[in-house]
Amino acid sequence: MFGEIMDGSFQTIRRNAKAMLGASLLAQSLAAILTAVLTAATATSMGSIEAWAESASPADLTSLGLGFVAAIVLVAVLTIFIASVLQGAMVVPVARSILNRPTGFKQMWVLARPRVGALMRLAALLMVAGLVAILVPAAAAVALIASMERMGVLLLIPMFLGFVALSVWIYVKLLVAPAAVVVEELGAFDALRRSWDLTRANWWRILGITVVVGIMVGVISQVVMIPVSLVAPLMAGFLSPHGGAGQDVSIAVAVGIITAVLGALAGALGYAFQTSVMALIYMDLRMRKDGLDISLLRMMESGADPDGIPGRGQAAARPGGYPGGWNPGTGPAPGAWPDGR
Repeated sequence: MFGEIMDGSFQTIRRNAKAMLGASLLAQSLAAILTAVLTAATATSMGSIEAWAESASPADLTSLGLGFVAAIVLVAVLTIFIASVLQGAMVVPVARSILNRPTGFKQMWVLARPRVGALMRLAALLMVAGLVAILVPAAAAVALIASMERMGVLLLIPMFLGFVALSVWIYVKLLVAPAAVVVEELGAFDALRRSWDLTRANWWRILGITVVVGIMVGVISQVVMIPVSLVAPLMAGFLSPHGGAGQDVSIAVAVGIITAVLGALAGALGYAFQTSVMALIYMDLRMRKDGLDISLLRMMESGADPDGIPGRGQAAARPGGYPGGWNPGTGPAPGAWPDGR
């Protein structure tokens, strides 16, 4: 149920804080560092940039703008790539938490290391798919406007909504591919097919959970960042009410650094929670479709493979012969969640 997945995610983060939050901070650190550096550089050189812009030619301004956009795109691509790889690694402590087995940061990487290559290939495929999802609608919009003018603008709205709906549908269908790469030791393409199969007949349920979690994380992140917006006027009013341009630059740099740090911390918590939810959805789907919880219960009772990843190398249970007449299609059996129920 939804409440069990939420509770299991919180329990996983609490019991494996070093692994979950450490990997999340790595995923968020690149963007945070580059944001802080960019903010500081912009604030300290704003005067010289304005002087240069007054005498610069349109070609120079265009080149500067294109370079700035290219830098932002590069940072975004690198961040998505690193986050995709770390997302797969963070499946390890979540899967082990189902059997109440704690996982340290080093152990997480030791267990996930053999799958890093496959995770990188999967991340590359997902990035290419994301770029296609952006470029195709953009090219279609340009073609419509160029050929049909006003009528083309009117057609952009339903076309845009259709592309958004298609992108969301595909995103949900491929959501658990990183978990399949790590737990089932599948290749990139096989993991995509596996995710597509596991999410069949569960699309709306997964979408609902994903949307609710995304809203929760977004609201909490905004609440955390509200005090940051008050830092600049407070520092300007109390520390240096009569400060000059140099003082304004120092305040801008300090606020940029504080914003980047707090943003990284808030993003790390949200990323850890969302990744934990994704991994639990994957394990839940395997319990429902493969009867994986029978194998997990046997592992819990016997204590087998205490240093491995639950579900790795384990064949799916066959229908029939389940104790007590339990049917895996009805949901996970008791005892197969991180809180031990």
